[in-house]
Amino acid sequence: MSATTLDQNPTAHSPLGTPGLGALLVLAIGTLALGLAYGPAQGALFLVGGALGITLYHAAFGFTSAWRVFIADGRGRGLRVQMLLLALAVLLFFPPLASGSLFGTAVKGSVSPAGLSVIIGAFMFGVGMQLGGGCASGTLFTAGGGNARMLVTLLFFIIGSVVATVHFDWWTSLPALPPISLVSTFGAAGGIAISLLLFLAIAGLTVLVEKRRHGALETPAPSPRHGLPRYLRGPWPLVFGAVALALLNFVTLAIAGRPWGITSAFALWGAKGAQIIGVDPSAWAYWQTPGNAKALGESVFADITSVMDFGIVAGAMLAAALAGKFAPSFNIPLRSLLAAVAGGLLLGYGARIAYGCNIGAYFSGIASGSLHGWLWAAAAFAGNVFGVKLRPFFFLERKAVSRADG
Repeated sequence: MSATTLDQNPTAHSPLGTPGLGALLVLAIGTLALGLAYGPAQGALFLVGGALGITLYHAAFGFTSAWRVFIADGRGRGLRVQMLLLALAVLLFFPPLASGSLFGTAVKGSVSPAGLSVIIGAFMFGVGMQLGGGCASGTLFTAGGGNARMLVTLLFFIIGSVVATVHFDWWTSLPALPPISLVSTFGAAGGIAISLLLFLAIAGLTVLVEKRRHGALETPAPSPRHGLPRYLRGPWPLVFGAVALALLNFVTLAIAGRPWGITSAFALWGAKGAQIIGVDPSAWAYWQTPGNAKALGESVFADITSVMDFGIVAGAMLAAALAGKFAPSFNIPLRSLLAAVAGGLLLGYGARIAYGCNIGAYFSGIASGSLHGWLWAAAAFAGNVFGVKLRPFFFLERKAVSRADG
């Protein structure tokens, strides 16, 4: 049955169904419970996570698929929208980061050292993106949307993350520049100008490549829905998704005092799992820093990143139910399953040693003016190139890119 038929006959399927109602209840009750137990900010951040999940799913905002399409086919629309996303983010982020406060809340950016660990880790992450079928945000929203294969990727993402914490002190001992921020070095206005020029150059390069290979730029496919039904049930315009993600990251900065991140929670979940089976992560240097030691000793519901990740999964499940697409299938080909295992391990290990993923390092890092975010982007892109070359061994490639790819 087509989406048009469903819209014309609202009784053809339930607008939510059991998964959607469950997700809606989780978001409502979770927001209230977290607010009562850990304060209004924690409840609000869970709700922001839910909004991120809805946005990622309805806009099919895939970092992985956008990079693969450009590498394999020379189509750059997804990359150009990412440049728009980053441009909006730096315009929003740089002024409050320069002043050190936002609406009375002290704020700081995601700025980390730029060195060998970032290059190697981001390259590993890039390969993992193509084998695992998604990035950090993509893994969460597609898993929440009912993609069973991505649950395998997520499991091994968590395992790879906690294994990386065993070796984290060795990786951080490798040569690296100190944390460098465009905001601190050039001020808000100077940092914005430099960033916008770089975004424009990258977008311009994608235009040249696409026109050279195809003669014209790709246009978005027509939506089967229009008006309010489109924004309720998707699919959203990609540009609308980019604007929403930039604004929601800014809201995160305002509430949490730092930008959106994802993968530090995976390491925490893995460490909690290690404790359950009798392994003591507190002996590892990574978990001896004050912030990580505190997180390890508390409930995961006290951890901002974990709470937002839970919200993303619930929000994506709600969006998938609204779209009528929540239908998990556990029929996963063996090679695809092996790719999910290998990809998840690379994603988890790479993200930890590179100080973040496509969100914490690429999106939020560049939005913070961090040099390590730019280094991460270059190394991860190289990893994606290599990962695209490996994909035919694991997948039957298609011309069109599925929205199941994050």
